[in-house]
Amino acid sequence: MSAVDGAGPYPIAPRRVAFDWKATPLHWIPDEPTATHVINVLHLLLPAGERWFVKVFKEGLPLVTDPGLLKDVKGFMGQEATHSVQHSYVLDHLAEQRLPTAAYTRHVDFLFEKLLGESPPFGAPVGAQEWLRFRLALIAAIEQFTAVLGDWVLRAEGLDRAGADEVMLDLLRWHGAEEVEHRSVAFDMYEHCGGSGPLRYARRVEGMLVVAPVLAWLWVWGASYLMRHDPELARRQRYSLRGHNRAVARGLLPAWRELGAAIPRYLRRSYHPSQEGSLRRAVEYLAASPAARAAAGAVGRAAMS
Repeated sequence: MSAVDGAGPYPIAPRRVAFDWKATPLHWIPDEPTATHVINVLHLLLPAGERWFVKVFKEGLPLVTDPGLLKDVKGFMGQEATHSVQHSYVLDHLAEQRLPTAAYTRHVDFLFEKLLGESPPFGAPVGAQEWLRFRLALIAAIEQFTAVLGDWVLRAEGLDRAGADEVMLDLLRWHGAEEVEHRSVAFDMYEHCGGSGPLRYARRVEGMLVVAPVLAWLWVWGASYLMRHDPELARRQRYSLRGHNRAVARGLLPAWRELGAAIPRYLRRSYHPSQEGSLRRAVEYLAASPAARAAAGAVGRAAMS
């Protein structure tokens, strides 16, 4: 359970949102293909990544003995499954705009389904319990970054000033708000199931040391792929650090310092993700989000029928 500024706990639960992509342009941040495609990397990674989160947590459910954590974990799984589906619809929309992504996403699928699947790859001599704990540590580290990104997008007024597509902004902010809402669940799941003593902390460090460089590599590769295959650019513009930094300066992408600072915070022994972001800001956005409001209305109408 989470609490908003001492107002008491409330449940983590999925919202059955839907988005209409028909009017969303390929460059949904006008005249900003670099910022558009850096953020679009989320759509490349999250369908497979968040399906994998759910699979790993299903493996860990029998180990959860705390009823409150069990309830939060199930709510987390429902939210992540919904995120996966909604981002996959964006991939369909990109394909309709002549930007196919399968040549990239097949590598992402291989990463999560084969290299990080239920059994260690290549017959590695790792026991089932340790393999599960390692993957839970990876998810906890990934969720550190999703919480930071979620809080950033809720504050990213530069996107509004730039005239970003309202539907895409709602998707990103609904998702970001739910990442802040469940920011502690993966960490708590790992701490609960990850054993005790120095080895549990060492594995948490190991998770971040794996996740940070791999995420950075996947992101640069993904942005480069999208810009290289963007039919409106026709190879006239490529991903570059200069273009990325210009977008950062305009408030269209998070600052490198903000992302980098998330790592040493996470590595502190006393760290807990409840310190990340503003849960009140997230809850306020979820109350105002067009997609979340429509989903709540649909649930209410179904309950009354």
